[in-house]
Amino acid sequence: MLNLLLQNIPMSTSPLQAKKATQAIFLVCGLGISSWAPMVPYAKDRLGLNNADLGLLLLLLGGGAIAMMPVSGIFAHRYGTRIVIKVAALIMAVTLPLLLLISSPIGMGIALFVFGSAVGVVDVAMNAHGVQVQNSLGKPVMSSLHGLFSVGGLFGSLGLGFLMKTGLSPVAAAVSIAVLLILIVFWNYRFLFDVRTEKEFIDKYSEMNENSPAGRVSWLKWSVVFLGLMCFSVFLSEGAMLDWSAIFLRDNKGIHPELAGMGYAAFSVAMATMRLLGDKIVSRLSGRTVVIGGSLIAAAGLCLAIFTPWVIASLAGFVLLGIGAANIVPVFFSEGGRLKNIPATIAIPVITTIGYAGQLAGPALLGFIAYHLSLNAAFLFIAGLMLLVALSYGFKKS
Repeated sequence: MLNLLLQNIPMSTSPLQAKKATQAIFLVCGLGISSWAPMVPYAKDRLGLNNADLGLLLLLLGGGAIAMMPVSGIFAHRYGTRIVIKVAALIMAVTLPLLLLISSPIGMGIALFVFGSAVGVVDVAMNAHGVQVQNSLGKPVMSSLHGLFSVGGLFGSLGLGFLMKTGLSPVAAAVSIAVLLILIVFWNYRFLFDVRTEKEFIDKYSEMNENSPAGRVSWLKWSVVFLGLMCFSVFLSEGAMLDWSAIFLRDNKGIHPELAGMGYAAFSVAMATMRLLGDKIVSRLSGRTVVIGGSLIAAAGLCLAIFTPWVIASLAGFVLLGIGAANIVPVFFSEGGRLKNIPATIAIPVITTIGYAGQLAGPALLGFIAYHLSLNAAFLFIAGLMLLVALSYGFKKS
C-alpha cells in the first residue's frame, strides 16, 4: 500500500539517495557535538572555572538545544527540513571554533547557547527527515541513522586530539573540523527531500492514517511521563560522557589532556556498534530484557570506571556503559508508539523532550554534585540512576 502511494508522489531525489544523505547529516551532528568533548578541559582552564561554574555554562548549552527544539518543528513544517538542516548545521560549524577563542564566561555562555541551539535544531530536523526517508523506503532505517550519529561521536572525540598531535593548534584543529562539517552538509544537501516532496508525502500519508483514537487525549499520563523519566536517566549518562569524561580522565586518572577524549571515544565505539546491531538484538531478546540487562551492564561499567586505579580499566568501564545503554532508548521509543489511547504523535515528542533534558541539561546537575562532593560521586549518582531504571522497568506492568 505504501509503495503504491509513493508512485503518485514526484520526488526531487530517490529515497536511497535521501537515506545516504540523511546518514551523512547524522554523522555531521555526531561529529559536531562530540568535538566539544575534548575542548571542555581547555575551556575550563582558559576561563578559570570551577566545576560548579562549568556546570552552569553547560546548562546554557543544553538550554539552547531544548529551547529551540519546539521552534525547529515550526521552521521545518514551513520551510522543509532540508533548509533547516543546512542553516542550523552551518551555525553549528561556525560556532565550534569560537568555543576555543572566547575568553570571558559571559561570551562563552552566549556561544554555548547558540551552539546548543544549532545542535538541537539539526537533531530535530534530521530525525524528522529520517522518518520521511523511512516511510519512503517502507522499512526501518532509524537505528542505522542513529548508529551513524554514534560513529560521528567517535571520530569527533578523537579528531581534535589527532589534529593537535599533527602539530595544529587547538583553534586550527577546530577550524579544520568546522570546514569538514560544512563540506559534508553542502555536498549532501541536494540529495535530501525538498519541502514540496515532504509536504505532498505527509499529506497523502496522513490520509492513510485517520484511525487515531477517538476522543480527547492528553500527554499528561503516567505511562508517557514514566518513559520520559527513564529516557532522562539514560540520556543523562550520555551527556555525562560528552561533558565530563575528559575531565574525569584528566583529573581523576591522570591522563594527558590530548588523550582525554579517549573516554568518550570508547563509549561511542561501543554504542555505535550496539546500535548498528540493535534491531537484531531486540528481535532476538525481549525489550524488557534489553532494558533491564542493559541498565545493569551500564551501572557496572560506571562503577568499574570510578573505582579502578587503571586507565585501561576505566576505558573498559566506559565501553560497558555504551554497550548497556545503546539500545534502551529505542525500546522506550517503540513502547511509546504503542501506548493505548495515546497517539505516537503526542507520546514520542514528549518522551523525547524529557529525555533530551537529561542529555543536554543534566550534566549541569553533575557539575554541582562534583563541586560539593566529587566527580566520582557525580558518576556514582549516574550509576544509581541506571540501577533505578532496571528496578523501575522490572516492576512495571507489561
